[in-house]
Amino acid sequence: METIQNQKFDAERALYGAEEIRVIDCAFDGPADGESAFKEGREIEVQNCFFNLRYPFWHDHGLVIRDSEMTELCRAALWYSDHIEIAGSKLHGIKALRECSDVLLSNCDILSPEFGWSVHGIQMDHCTAESEYFMMRSSNLQFTDVTFKGKYSFQYIENATFENCRFDTKDAFWHAKNVVVRNSVVKGEYLAWYCENVTFENCTIIGTQPLCYCKGLRLISCRMEQADLAFEKSEVQATILTPVISIKNPYAGQILVPDVGEIIRDDARAKCEIHLTAKTSDANGFCA
Repeated sequence: METIQNQKFDAERALYGAEEIRVIDCAFDGPADGESAFKEGREIEVQNCFFNLRYPFWHDHGLVIRDSEMTELCRAALWYSDHIEIAGSKLHGIKALRECSDVLLSNCDILSPEFGWSVHGIQMDHCTAESEYFMMRSSNLQFTDVTFKGKYSFQYIENATFENCRFDTKDAFWHAKNVVVRNSVVKGEYLAWYCENVTFENCTIIGTQPLCYCKGLRLISCRMEQADLAFEKSEVQATILTPVISIKNPYAGQILVPDVGEIIRDDARAKCEIHLTAKTSDANGFCA
C-alpha cells in the first residue's frame, strides 16, 4: 500500500479514484473548499485524519476509517459505498451514511441528522448517536450497547436485532418489520406503531400510547412505565411485569399484566384477552 502522511488537501477530488492507499495524519480542509476527496476509490485506509469538506467518501469499495473526525461541514460523508469499517471516530455532519452496505461502526460518536438511510447490513457496537430519522428504511441491522437520542428513529427498518441499548426517541420503529429488542431501555412517545413481527424481551418501555396498530407483536418479561392507551388495535402476546395506566382496544392475542388502571373496550373487534396476574377477582384472573 502507498502511504500518504502529514499532508493537507483542499482541492476538488483530491484523491479521486485512489486504490490501495493508506492515509495517516492528514487534513481535508482549506480555502479551495474542494469536494469528493476519495470518490470512486478502492481499498482505502484512513487513520487520524480530519475532514472539514463535503462528500469525501462516495462510491468507494473497501474502506477503513480509524480515529478520525468528520465535522459538521463534512456533509453527506459516506454514500453509495460498501465494505466499510469505522472505529473510534466522530461523524458530525448531516446525512453521514446513506445507500451503503456491509458497514461496521465501533466506538464512534455520531451527531448527524438523517443518518443511515437505506443502509443494508450494518453492525454498530459501543456507539453513541444523536439524530433525526435515524436509520430510516435500512435492513439487516445488529446493534449492541448503543446509546441513541432523537426523534423518528428506525422507521421502516427490516430484519434487525438490538441488544443492551438505550434509546430516548419519539415515534421509533414505525412500520418496522422482523425486529428483536433485548435487554434494552426504550423511552419515547408512540412507540412502534404499525410494526410487524417485533419482539421486546427483558426491556423497559417508557412513554405514552405505545405499540398501537401492530401485527405479530410480542413482549416477553418487559416493564412498562407511563404507558397509557397501550396496544390500541394491535395483535399482541405480552407478559408485562409492571402495572399499566390503561389499555385500549387490543384486537387479538393475550396480555398478562399485574394490574391496569383502566381497560377501554369501545370497539367490538377488540377481542384480546387481558389477564390481571395480581388480581383475584375471579377464578381465572380474567378481565373481559
